[in-house]
Amino acid sequence: MKTLKEQLQEDLTAAIKARDELRSSTIRLTLAAVTSEEVAGKTKRELSDDEVLKVIAREAKKRREAAEAFETAGRAESAAQERAEGEVLAQYLPKQLSDEELTAIVAAAVAESGATGPQGMGAVMKLVRPKVEGVAEGGRVAAAVKAALG
Repeated sequence: MKTLKEQLQEDLTAAIKARDELRSSTIRLTLAAVTSEEVAGKTKRELSDDEVLKVIAREAKKRREAAEAFETAGRAESAAQERAEGEVLAQYLPKQLSDEELTAIVAAAVAESGATGPQGMGAVMKLVRPKVEGVAEGGRVAAAVKAALG
């Protein structure tokens, strides 16, 4: 079975052959981020698929934040480019939870922890985080928990 990194490298080759500038540049930048993660620290190591997914998620988040910043600055073309790159990366990430699914998980965690008010946020987050890791962004999770407790 192929690792996620091998899949990225194959997709990069295919994108280059197809002269797909957007895909090839996005995947190339992501592979560079994976490589720099591998050589960070004292010894070079091979990243697991989970670690590669975290790198891809981090890259996708950068694209989202950059798109928002460009949007705010009135640079619609640059924002659209960042969003397109984000969509390329999203194909490698697990499907994100819908708002309804996230709300249900948070409600169950609030009931389980018995937390009330904003001071219970940490206890609820501790229960929710393992269930939503990789399928819901931290900011969304925190907002849902705040709404459930507020």
